[in-house]
Amino acid sequence: MTDSPDAEALHPLDAALDLLERAPGRFAGRTTPEYWNMAGPFGGVTAGLMLKAILAHPEQRGRPVALTVNFCGAVAEGPFEITVDLVRDGKSTQHWSAIMSQEGRGIATSATAVTGVERETWGHHPARRPEIPAAEALPAFVPEGRNSWLHRYEMRYATPEPRPREPGELRGGLSQFWVRDLPARPLDYPALAAISDSFVIRILQVRGDIPPVATSTLTTYFLADPAALERQGDKLILGVADTRAFRHGFHDQSAELWGDDGELLAVSHQVVWFKG
Repeated sequence: MTDSPDAEALHPLDAALDLLERAPGRFAGRTTPEYWNMAGPFGGVTAGLMLKAILAHPEQRGRPVALTVNFCGAVAEGPFEITVDLVRDGKSTQHWSAIMSQEGRGIATSATAVTGVERETWGHHPARRPEIPAAEALPAFVPEGRNSWLHRYEMRYATPEPRPREPGELRGGLSQFWVRDLPARPLDYPALAAISDSFVIRILQVRGDIPPVATSTLTTYFLADPAALERQGDKLILGVADTRAFRHGFHDQSAELWGDDGELLAVSHQVVWFKG
């Protein structure tokens, strides 16, 4: 982890993603309070950590294509270690495995990833960004003392804000909002992995309350190349998320992340466990 005099000047996300390489493919880190959630760190920052460790491996080539993170258990406050293994190295793609563990607690998180070398190929982009009001026309979401990670993002909702309410009629699960790191920070792949989990849980959006809940698995597909991330810079991203079914204590969520120029940067899918 960073030991320089400027360490305190790091952006909160960079501080949360700070890793010390102990050996090739072996990294040490520590949780930070700025991204705390209900029972551990915000899942998005854990996803960002797993991806950052993979990208820091000395044999890594190309850019992220896909990342799947399985949240095996809550990450406890304090130190952790991430080990990264190159499962298979191909001409066009590399396949990776990563494990986050904590002393005395075992494995907290596992992940797999695919990275690929950029190639010039045929392209087609049938998806179109939804039309919603410009960010400056929408009020900033005020978290009102909720989990600290919510204070690390600027969110401007075009759909109803996800707030607790009295039991009653169910709402739709759709969320559309502008989002970026707070303070604003140039977009990179670990930050994009984190933002892919920035959608407040669908059960709050639909039912209006928050039972015990946790993401079980999250997969993000990265469609943006490095040039697209550079064009995006620190501008607001349009996030769109919806759900299809709540059943037997689990529900799905599918999401899209769009650049301010209309380019689709990433899509994600997750399965969430809930009680009651």
